[in-house]
Amino acid sequence: MERIEFSCQTYSWSMGGQQYVGRVDHMSKTISAAGFSAIEPNESQLGGYEDPARLSECLGKLGLELSSMCLVAGWLHPQETDAERARADQIIDLTCSFPGAMLVLVQLPGSDRERLRERQDALMRCIHDVARRATEKGLTCSYHPNSPAGSIWRTREDYDRLLPRLDPMLVRWTPDVGHLAKGAMDPLAMMVEYWPLVNHFHFKDMLVSGEWAPMGEGAVDFEAIVREVVRRQYDGWVVFEDECAEAVGDPDGVTLKDGAFIRDTVRRWLSG
Repeated sequence: MERIEFSCQTYSWSMGGQQYVGRVDHMSKTISAAGFSAIEPNESQLGGYEDPARLSECLGKLGLELSSMCLVAGWLHPQETDAERARADQIIDLTCSFPGAMLVLVQLPGSDRERLRERQDALMRCIHDVARRATEKGLTCSYHPNSPAGSIWRTREDYDRLLPRLDPMLVRWTPDVGHLAKGAMDPLAMMVEYWPLVNHFHFKDMLVSGEWAPMGEGAVDFEAIVREVVRRQYDGWVVFEDECAEAVGDPDGVTLKDGAFIRDTVRRWLSG
């Protein structure tokens, strides 16, 4: 692939409910039509496409790659629960069927930030255990923090505790520029400071008010971020994950607009 290429997350299709679970065919057609090169599914949306042969056939017909797979879990205990471990191993094996695909680890946000240090410590042990097993099978792993009110990594103080504790031999960092902005951080400054840990990107946009915005219509300085990514010769995926309100009712339309934003604006920054 080119030094930087674009993938699309399937979260936009889950914002309106469960109607797209198992509709990887539909999501993939829209993602391909929008001009993306790859798809990053959340494992909870796969349905029957947990069969690697079926998923490979679906993507192959459209010329799409599997850039990455998101494994989402609670990880609230000092060790993985039996169910969490079994599910993680299932998704590790599925992802291994797609050479070059990355495993992206995401924690389900809670309802509060009580017992924060205890929960942070538990999460660190769990994701390193998952990443160790995945690495032993040849996968590259990345951890993706998020920013809802109950997330345990949402402020600069949280990130300064999280990022230095990631073992880069096992798991690195996916900066989500929207979640960084939501946590009152400068996404560009954070990615520059912790650049050696970066091995994946998520893009979403946010209004100054804190609401998610359609891509390119908010306050995130994508031009500066893209130009810095190019300057540093990043070689990997940039994944668009649009969470604007419009995606609740029209995830297809939002995805097509995101593709147009890449085609009409982002690629100009890449070449300029």
